[in-house]
Amino acid sequence: MSAASYRRRTVGVVAALIMAACGPLTVSSVAQAQVQAEAVAQKSQPVSQAPASAAAAPAAAKGRHSVVTWGASADRQSAGPADRSYRLIVRTSVGGTNMQIRLSNAFGENPVTFASAYAGLQKQGAELVRGSNRQLSFGGAASVIVPAGETVLSDPLPGKLAAQSNLVVSLYVTGAQGPTTGHGMAMQTSYATAGDHAAEEGAGAWTDPMGSWYWLDAVNVETSTSIGSVVTLGDSITDGWQSSTDLNRRWPDYLSRRLQAADTPVKGVANEGISGNKVLADGAGQSALNRLQRDVLSHPGVRTVFLFEGVNDIKAHSGVTAQDMIDGYRKIIDQAHAAGKCVVGSTIAPFKGWYEWDTAAESVRLEINEFVRNSGELDAVTDFDKILRSPYDHERISPFFDNGDHLHPNDVGMGAMADAVDIGSLTSC
Repeated sequence: MSAASYRRRTVGVVAALIMAACGPLTVSSVAQAQVQAEAVAQKSQPVSQAPASAAAAPAAAKGRHSVVTWGASADRQSAGPADRSYRLIVRTSVGGTNMQIRLSNAFGENPVTFASAYAGLQKQGAELVRGSNRQLSFGGAASVIVPAGETVLSDPLPGKLAAQSNLVVSLYVTGAQGPTTGHGMAMQTSYATAGDHAAEEGAGAWTDPMGSWYWLDAVNVETSTSIGSVVTLGDSITDGWQSSTDLNRRWPDYLSRRLQAADTPVKGVANEGISGNKVLADGAGQSALNRLQRDVLSHPGVRTVFLFEGVNDIKAHSGVTAQDMIDGYRKIIDQAHAAGKCVVGSTIAPFKGWYEWDTAAESVRLEINEFVRNSGELDAVTDFDKILRSPYDHERISPFFDNGDHLHPNDVGMGAMADAVDIGSLTSC
């Protein structure tokens, strides 16, 4: 191990100990595979009234810590109604206990009141597994006001949450004025309705399907301190555009399933892709540089950052050079290393045939990929360019993986990307 890697590992260990001792714990749901009787038994357990920081110390003493099991990058969304319930369906990666949700008002201009919040398990559509819906609390209270620009973590809720569960977080939101905070392209059907229906397990009131997540931007669980997560920082390909809706076929989803079956300490996956996102410039979400702390480094239990982004900077023809991009990558790598994280990077995939492609953009892409492959500044490299490109024309995505727009992979391509990740590389520093 190099001296630099040793220093990063030491920083990471110290950061993990600090997080375990001081960080808030999670709010948990029942495991999807468990029988209904267990769900009912768990529902009868009282919600912990202890502040999250007070509850974390015993967990650290037992060799356990908080790890992100699901995430979605927050962004500015349009104004929403002031009296509305949201039923948000997300897919966990790593399993654990004492689940916790993070609610974000990062892009709001006014305080938002979450009058009630519940967590349960999906049966089908907006319907929950009977007996699984449990009330969450915030500092011992059933409601919480989140100021503009802030986030809040819920109290830990006793019980288990299984890996690969369809978790349902139901929120009753009041006082929302102006822009909301959420993730626009979820590739997952969630639901909304007027009034307070968060506690209901039936689907009758939930008549408004939607393709976005609002307010919720992370779910954490408590697990062994030997277990960590990888955060995928990317754009629309990572976000899952053109993968099958409601089937969890984004490439990070396929990777998550591989990790559950593998002998690796990296079990969690948080997908922090935003469609249209750039490394250097704000636009479709804040740039990767500007959102790195909030969307990646702030999550608990993160061991590895997977950086796969840059095609939107290139194809925008804004004058960005390969050296500009490399400098941006270096800043992300340096900040992640300073936080004690490994950084795995990927080459930029081919996109000839997309309407913004030209030879100048292709030249920049090739120069960036040379840096990714051979600079040695990343802890490990996954070569998505090599995996996705056509063997007959390296400037094009293979027809077998192409969804039809010559930029975004289909479900098969998403699976091939996940299969290309060397699981050992996720613990490369």
